[in-house]
Amino acid sequence: MMNGVNGGQSRAIGFLLLNNFTMISLASAIEALRMANQLSGEELYYWYTLSIDGQPVSASDGITITPDAGFDNCPELDTVIVAGGLNITKVYNRTHINWLQERERKGCKIGAICTGAYLLAAAGLLDGYECSTHWEYLAALQEAFPRVKCSNRLFSFDRNRLTCTGGTVPLDMMLNLIKLEHGYQLSAAISEMFICDRIRDESDQQKVPMRHVLGTTQPKLLEIVALMEANIEEVIEMDELARYVDLSRRQMERLFQKYLDCSPSRYYLRLRLLRARQLLKQTSMSIIDIAAACGFVSSPHFSKCYREQMGIPPRDERLAPLLGDEVEPFEVETMQLLQDTQPKPTGKDFVSSEAFSEAKTESTFGSVHLKGKRDK
Repeated sequence: MMNGVNGGQSRAIGFLLLNNFTMISLASAIEALRMANQLSGEELYYWYTLSIDGQPVSASDGITITPDAGFDNCPELDTVIVAGGLNITKVYNRTHINWLQERERKGCKIGAICTGAYLLAAAGLLDGYECSTHWEYLAALQEAFPRVKCSNRLFSFDRNRLTCTGGTVPLDMMLNLIKLEHGYQLSAAISEMFICDRIRDESDQQKVPMRHVLGTTQPKLLEIVALMEANIEEVIEMDELARYVDLSRRQMERLFQKYLDCSPSRYYLRLRLLRARQLLKQTSMSIIDIAAACGFVSSPHFSKCYREQMGIPPRDERLAPLLGDEVEPFEVETMQLLQDTQPKPTGKDFVSSEAFSEAKTESTFGSVHLKGKRDK
């Protein structure tokens, strides 16, 4: 049975919508909460959409959302999550910043999805914190706010901050949050309902397109990287790679050192190991087969390289998601920081409660039992 660690408290989460927010990110985050309520048969989470004045906000796809509340009639919240999207540097103002700073002073946990971390950084709420944001704004955020510890990870939990990139990643972040608060069984059941092949974790990184890093100024380097990515199993020798793009081996080495701060062989190795990591986490292939699929001549050689680069043996990497309800020390600390003592809403007249009532007709309603509640 699941090890429910939330002590029976419901969480109230407010999503602050900025103009041109990305709908897929917002929906991904909220749907995880909705399904947690449905499968548990309990109102574990309430959610609200917010804007400055409660007036409609347009998403990047043109769909308009009328928020549940404005700043002046906002209910008590445990967590505030900024939903960002396009033109993030132009869609917030001092009112947004002041309100977020006030929420933080009142003890709210603070988060962001897609590009929303940029507003948190502008409000000084990420100084000294690690954060994740969409790769399109990663460099701009780091340049504008050097005190923020920008990460290329899909999402980051750092004390009472939770931030993530865009697309469907908010789903993964919320599933990990639900796991911390209510256990592995519930998060895994939600994943199954949404037909996810796996729940990505905090160690997964977003892939930043090389063309975004280099622009169009280094076509030969882009071509070499593309060749590497297309030849993971059948590894191309360095001299041959150089010949493909009409460079000498030395010229190729200089390109990699100048623009990627590593040798081409090291970069190639990293690509192969990242592919191996995906196979370890997403398939049941044997380690021997994964080694071969990623261009390694032997399993011992693969294991040695993997341990040196990733800091963990391949076998342990595969076992990590199977820990189930066991809670690691860093998770305990995160869970404690995510606890809250603020007054909880009654559930009356809230969109989340309407969704909960509708969910009672579903066959899966209450199918995941939370230990310490119905099992008493």
